Amino acid sequence: MSTQDLGLPDIKIDATSLYREEVFTDRRAGTLRRMMPVTADGAPDPARPVLWLGQTQLMTPGGVLPLGFEIEAATLAEAIEKFPTAVRAALEEAIEEAQQMRREAASRIVVPEGGAALGQSLGGKIKLP
Repeated sequence: MSTQDLGLPDIKIDATSLYREEVFTDRRAGTLRRMMPVTADGAPDPARPVLWLGQTQLMTPGGVLPLGFEIEAATLAEAIEKFPTAVRAALEEAIEEAQQMRREAASRIVVPEGGAALGQSLGGKIKLP
């Protein structure tokens, strides 16, 4: 049975967007990943830029918060230097996203069951949209 028979999409690797990954870590603060562009035969692809990705985990009152982020850098030394600033930016973005989700959840309107006029009993049923 094929994946299409199950209603699943065909998942294919894009041979024009391949990267070789190298990992650097101090085993304490975080990890840097150098994403080297390569062609379908594994040769370096100088037409595309090298990407730097950072990862770390922060302890919060709610548990571990994993953070992943891009770092604008040309070298490993530059990525190391920019790591703390990138962590702060990723944390600020995560906090803003959490606050936005909280605002959206708080703004949901609680609607009483239809047809209830003033002074009539609502029957204790509250429905969320």
